[in-house]
Parts: sequence; C-alpha cells; structure tokens
Amino acid sequence: MNLSRIPVFNLEGEEIETIDTGSIFQVPFRPDIIKRAVLACRKNRQVPYGVDPNAGKRTSAESWGVGRGAARVPRVKGSRTHSASRAAFIPFAVGGRRTHPPESRIKLLEKVNRKERQLAIKSAIAATANPTLVESRGHIIEEVQSLPLIIVDELESIKKTSKIIDVMKNLGLSYDLAKAKRRTSHIRAGKGKNRGRKYKTGKSVLVVVRIDNGIKSATNNIPGIDLVTVDQLNAEHLAPGTHAGRLTLWTKSAIDYLKQKESN
Repeated sequence: MNLSRIPVFNLEGEEIETIDTGSIFQVPFRPDIIKRAVLACRKNRQVPYGVDPNAGKRTSAESWGVGRGAARVPRVKGSRTHSASRAAFIPFAVGGRRTHPPESRIKLLEKVNRKERQLAIKSAIAATANPTLVESRGHIIEEVQSLPLIIVDELESIKKTSKIIDVMKNLGLSYDLAKAKRRTSHIRAGKGKNRGRKYKTGKSVLVVVRIDNGIKSATNNIPGIDLVTVDQLNAEHLAPGTHAGRLTLWTKSAIDYLKQKESN
C-alpha cells in the first residue's frame, strides 16, 4: 500500500476520499527506542511506596542485659512476669520493625531524551500501519479495509455507546472488540485476583481524536477501547506492554495535526 495516500472512511464504513499523510507512517521501526520510552512512562506513573520509618519502634522496651538467662533483646517494661517479658522492637517480635522494608525515598523517575521520546512516538505511529506488527499483537484485522484506518471527524461528536459500536462494526473492528470482551469476563489466575485485580482487560482499538466532543463518554463502557487526544499521545498508548503495532483508529483532523507538527 502507498502509505502517503490513505483512504478516509465515513461512519458507514464507505471510502469517501484519500488524503496525503506525508511521511507519518514511513518512519523506520525501532522497537528498542519504543521499549525504553514505554518503560519510562510506566515507571514515572508509579507512586513511591514505603513504610513509616518509625513503624515498630515506638516503644520504651529495653534489654535486661546479661546474667538473667534470657536473650539480650529489647523487652517490654513492667513486672517481670511471663506476659510482661515479651520482646519488642526487633524484627521477629510481634509488632516489631520490618527487617528490610521498602523505602519511599527511592527515586522512581526515569528520564528519556527528548529526541528519543519523539522518535519512539513516531516509530510507534508508523507501526500501526504495518499489518504484520498489528497481527503479531493478536488483533483481528481480517475485516479491516485499510491500515492505517482513518475516519471522518464526525466520530468525535458521537455520544452514544450503541452508535460507536455500529461504527466499529462498519469498519470491521467488531471481531477485535469481541475478543477483548471475552478476555474481560475471565477471572485471572494467581494471587492478583485477591489484590483488587480480579479481571484483566485486553487492549483492543485505540481511538485517536483531535478534540473530544463527547466521544469519551461513548467509549468508556466498551471493554478494550482506549481514547486519547492526539496532543496527549505517548508511546505507551501505541505500544502497550512495549509491543508496537496496536490497532488504531485515527480521525482525519488528528492526522492533520500530526502532519502540521511534522512540518514545523
């Protein structure tokens, strides 16, 4: 396919025109740079986690010293009965401190050079037009008429979920959405389901728009769909899990924005 002249489809899935996309989808594939940018995005999103430095240490317990036939560990003050001679403060005592606790002072920020980050985004954008990469991510594209997939700007103003589902069906994306929905209904294995992550949501279509005129509320209830404005687009949106080639639906104005940014 000529990646400089791409067809544009209407809401009914009919080709109405072709547009010149320039070199947007012709950037060389750089999985190493994409992976670096995605991992940086994930790491910078983490919240520092640690325990209170004084946890388990708020006690007046002191060791009895030597010569008493007991271990020289800090013990709770009081009468020297069995109940009052319990250990405190040390890691293996009830209510004691932790041995090697996580510390919130650890630096989580990971910086990426500006040109590297820009190259990662451009390379990930170009990867969305490669059918081999899109299929390797597990997307179903047999019914998709064109990659990259571009639609008219009327999509940005749709506010009903049922209308969005109809548009996806007209564009041949319904099979991929169904696959993501099936995965969402499956309870995951392992301890993750006990930690507030009972279900895993698969990644399906990424919708990139220029302006959100109500489409966000229409896509919120569809499993697998992510929506982002083109000015907020990053490498993780385009390559979840560091794997490039996400099935992406672009609006015409979003492509125009990328072309204008490329020429500046």
